[in-house]
This record gives sequence, structure tokens and C-alpha cells, in this order.
Amino acid sequence: MQIIKTAVAAALATLAFSASAMTPIQDAELSTVSGQDGVSIAANLNIKIDSFVYTDTDALDANGLGGGSVSFNGIKVNGLIAANIDILSKASFLTAAGAAGVTDPGSFYSKATGGDVVQIAIPSTVVADGHYLNVSVDSIKMGNNAASFGSVALNQIDMRGTTVWIFAH
Repeated sequence: MQIIKTAVAAALATLAFSASAMTPIQDAELSTVSGQDGVSIAANLNIKIDSFVYTDTDALDANGLGGGSVSFNGIKVNGLIAANIDILSKASFLTAAGAAGVTDPGSFYSKATGGDVVQIAIPSTVVADGHYLNVSVDSIKMGNNAASFGSVALNQIDMRGTTVWIFAH
């Protein structure tokens, strides 16, 4: 029992000594520290929406009758998605946008307030083949009719390499 108490006391003393060795870093020293910026997000989506209903209210009469609607029922979105979020300077944005094939990135940037640009990029290597997004709709119905026009499926939606830039204006 005495040996355990001695070991615990030694461990606590070591921790206390390590903590006391921490000192504040000066600005000059801090300027030499580097790190990686940005945020990476990965998600395995499993979204279910009971229905999406579109109603044409322009065709309703004074009693609220008429018009028409279409409903998309049993909507599902699933699959993997990953994104990197970074803050770009003007120069970095112009370089990235030019590399992405934007013909005049300067005209985009001129609409911004002149500050930094948020970049959301879907990397080309994180999501493996066969694990892309899938979207399906179980049935499409008109009005109150129980009959369905059928279903819709969008399979293996490959968004790799997509980049979105967000800036204030």
C-alpha cells in the first residue's frame, strides 16, 4: 500500500513540475510559430423528408378551391460528404478561382467588401468511389389523388472537386 502511495505522489509531483515549466510566449516568439488553418468536415448523411408539396395558389378561386398541387413523398438523402473550410486572402482567392477555371475572378472579388473570402471545397480524395450522395423520392402525386406518377432516384452524385466561395458585399 505504501508503494502505491509513493508512486501516486511521484506522478503528481511530476505533473506539477511539468505544469510549472509552462511559461508565457512573447510576441516575437509567437511570430515564429506556424500551424495549419482551416476546418475539415465529414458527414455520413441520412436525411429523410416526409414530403415536399408545391401548391399553385394563383389558380385558387375566392373560396380557396381550384389550384393544384404536387407532392414529392418519402424523400431520402444518404451518402458521404466531406468539405474543407478555409479563409482566403484576396491573392489566394484570385489564384484558387483562376485555377478552378473562373474566367474573371477579379470581377467576383470586386463585389466583395475587399475582405477575406470563405472557401468551402469538397476534396477529390476523401470520399471513395461508390459512396457518393444518393437522393430518392418514393412517390410523386397530384393533389389529393392516391395514384402516383412513379418515383425518382438520383444515384452516385459525385461532388468531388466542387468549390464554393462566400464573401460579404
